[in-house]
Amino acid sequence: MNIDKFKHQHHSILGSIDQLRHLTHSGIEANADDIAATIVKMSSIIKLHLAVEDRALYPALEQSDNTQMAHMGRQYQDEMGAISQLYDGFSRRWNHPASLRENGESFRTEANHVLRKVHERILRENREFYPLIEAM
Repeated sequence: MNIDKFKHQHHSILGSIDQLRHLTHSGIEANADDIAATIVKMSSIIKLHLAVEDRALYPALEQSDNTQMAHMGRQYQDEMGAISQLYDGFSRRWNHPASLRENGESFRTEANHVLRKVHERILRENREFYPLIEAM
């Protein structure tokens, strides 16, 4: 199974997280427009990524003859549900510059929590999950 698009999307998401980190450290209020725009851009990539995983990747793993990969796919999909909901709430709260300017420290706290979960999940998929899929 070719997962190059998934890997490229991961790269883009990680790049957006790095960009958000840099912008936040440089000043939330001063960079509120760019932070909000980066969240909107990253959200569109994440939504596309999750939709394609749900419609193509996980069903393909489920239908494969490899029961270990089918189980792993279900596990990864179930785990992602909670992370996806967490990120969705985060992105809805912080995709407007005014929200960022008014509540910069709340954004910083939530971003540290939510984006760490997304970052860790992507790294785990890149290290553990994707190599097994490519070996199938």
